[in-house]
Formats: sequence, C-alpha cells, structure tokens
Amino acid sequence: MRYALMVMALGVAVDATADTPKPAVVIADPAGRCVAPNDVMRRTHMDMLKHQRDRTVRQGIRGEKASLGACVDCHASKTTNSVLGAEGFCQSCHSYAAVKPDCFDCHSAKARRKDVMAGGERP
Repeated sequence: MRYALMVMALGVAVDATADTPKPAVVIADPAGRCVAPNDVMRRTHMDMLKHQRDRTVRQGIRGEKASLGACVDCHASKTTNSVLGAEGFCQSCHSYAAVKPDCFDCHSAKARRKDVMAGGERP
C-alpha cells in the first residue's frame, strides 16, 4: 500500500512539472552581439555582473561590455522599455528559476534612451 501511495505521489509531481511554462525569452535587439554565447550567459551572467560591479565600485572602471546598463539597453522590451514584468527578459527566467535578482533594487530596469546615449550623456 505504501508503495502504491508513493508511486501516485510521484506521478502527480511529474505531471505538475510537465505543465511548468518555459521562460519567454525574447531578444529585443537581435542585431546586437552579446558578450558571451547563450549557454555561458545562462550559467555565469551573475558572476560577470558581480565582478563588473566590484571593478566599478572599487576601481572606478565603467563602460565594460558586461555592464548591467548594457544588458538592459539590449534586452529591454520594445513595448515596455524594461527587462522586468511578466514578459520581461530578466523577470521571465528569474521567475522560472525561482530566483529574485536584487540588481533592480538600486538600478533601473529600463533601457537608457538612445538619443541621450548618442550625446555621451547618461540619463
């Protein structure tokens, strides 16, 4: 009897995971080139951003390719101009992985305006 209950419980768990929606990853700027291949970015983007953060804060180095601002500029939704929200680039994967990124507690989730960036000024 215990074996039958365990098999039934496992069967329910397997069915539940089969219905889990995959993240909606839409590249808003497909013409741009990412700093690393997709599989590398999925595994290590948090380390790249963390190390860039340390270089910026401790050494004043800005404008490297693996910066949070550059990521947001390329990956922000064309409709919302943000990487957050139900269909947002960051939010969709982080929700799927049950991870809460704390980047946007301090940083903007919206892309910088291209007209301001062209003049060299930061918004």
